[in-house]
Amino acid sequence: MLTDLFLAGRGRGVISPEDLAALDAIVSGPHEVPARTTLIRRGEPVERSTYLLDGYVCRYMDDRQGHRQLVAIQVPGDFIDLHAYPMKRLDHDVATLGPARVAYADHRAIDKLVRERPMLTRMLWYSTLLDAAMHREWIFRLGRLGANGRIAHLMCELDVRLSMVGLSKDGRFSLPITQMDLAEACGVTNVHANRTLRALRDRDLMTFKSGEVVIHNLKALAALAEFEPEYLYADWSVDLSQVEG
Repeated sequence: MLTDLFLAGRGRGVISPEDLAALDAIVSGPHEVPARTTLIRRGEPVERSTYLLDGYVCRYMDDRQGHRQLVAIQVPGDFIDLHAYPMKRLDHDVATLGPARVAYADHRAIDKLVRERPMLTRMLWYSTLLDAAMHREWIFRLGRLGANGRIAHLMCELDVRLSMVGLSKDGRFSLPITQMDLAEACGVTNVHANRTLRALRDRDLMTFKSGEVVIHNLKALAALAEFEPEYLYADWSVDLSQVEG
């Protein structure tokens, strides 16, 4: 199934096999998308929703000087722009960070699911609410944490989210983004991001090199980040002794 990772680790188990088959039936793909490709432009009409099969996608906004702020990073298993189904457009841009594979669900097909499958409709809504929970945590991260905490928090979050879909193991996962991408996600300069990564490495908390993250001490990294995973709504047991200081 193309949608095998949809809500994996976060409620997929309550969706009936019939509803999962119906969801899979409306997506078309896979489609290969090159790195640094804009999938959706702010304000343009959107008539289909994009499901991420592989790779990383970001939501971002530019200021008037053209400086980019990443406001979300999407991972495999995410419906990237399901918000646009009721809203018909987005208030931000969406682009791939590296090469990606996606599938598409036409909004007319989603209309039919909404009419016929109330439980699946609820779970699609639930997936957008998970995005909202992560947006709130990003606001907290940018508003209350210093550079060390911001980068540490993002890495802890990605570790949990990627663990849900089988793409992180023992704190090690692929993250083929640039240091500038990381800076733009955490609201710091490229120079400051470089300095922060070096500090986290020197403290033997984590390393980020050649597109790979290795978390050496999850408990200490999570304590620095004030990271608590409840906002991710995992339906598997998280060992809080490993993430709380």
